[in-house]
Amino acid sequence: MRITIVAVGRLKERFWREAADEYLKRLRGYADVRVVEVADRDPAHGGEAKARDLEGVAVVKALPEGAHVVCLDRGGAELDSEALAASVAALKVRGVSHVAFVIGGSTGLAPAVLDRADERLSLGRMTFPHNLARVIVLEQVYRAFRIMRGEPYHK
Repeated sequence: MRITIVAVGRLKERFWREAADEYLKRLRGYADVRVVEVADRDPAHGGEAKARDLEGVAVVKALPEGAHVVCLDRGGAELDSEALAASVAALKVRGVSHVAFVIGGSTGLAPAVLDRADERLSLGRMTFPHNLARVIVLEQVYRAFRIMRGEPYHK
């Protein structure tokens, strides 16, 4: 299975990069995982809506052709780790070979991106910085593959 993480912004601090790289390394044995970063826009130049829309254009262009798109959205479904694993397993059974998780920037995701989503996923009711959200998504995808294989990680 191929997994693409499309993320607005880049991981500037070393500790975020190291955390993300650790989960990318762990995922190598389970899936072909790639991270695509699109430039974040400064809302001080034109406002939040304009920044979000410009980011949205870049995100839509970055989405892999034919991928099942999962947008992180606070209004999305709240799944526990086992349910996420079941969802990924169900996609595989349906013949879906590529899943793209989309993580917005500080102003969220543009309506054009949310409209492209096949599903929306919430990390819960708390707000997380997008850097941490990326690490959480990578960790949860890793955990999902471990659960699907019956390997002891998720306890």
